[in-house]
Amino acid sequence: MAKQKTERALADNEARAVLRTVRTSPIKLNLVAAQIRGMKVEKALAELAFSPKRISSEVKKTLESAIANAENNHGLDTDALVVAEAFVGKAIVMKRFKARARGRGTRIEKPFSHLTIVVREQEEAV
Repeated sequence: MAKQKTERALADNEARAVLRTVRTSPIKLNLVAAQIRGMKVEKALAELAFSPKRISSEVKKTLESAIANAENNHGLDTDALVVAEAFVGKAIVMKRFKARARGRGTRIEKPFSHLTIVVREQEEAV
């Protein structure tokens, strides 16, 4: 006996892509995600291409993956896609120690993040 198929979590006019354990802090990643939230995908791709932030190239790849998922898996029109959601979550934190003066040590935290991008097909206003 096979397991029952689960219902799709997203609407029929939505697609998503998830980037897991990216090596940057959630605060820095959220700055880039906030730039593209609510934009049309063409404008969001252009914004990410010229962004000075280091992590913007990874966000751009994830957005391109969400667009490809919408087109190939769900048959959505790529010209009518909008970035509906772009949210960031915490992942693991690597803990390291750095030697300091007088035989002491300081803890250094290296955080990781998750990024989820949801694109939605928007009907053209007539």
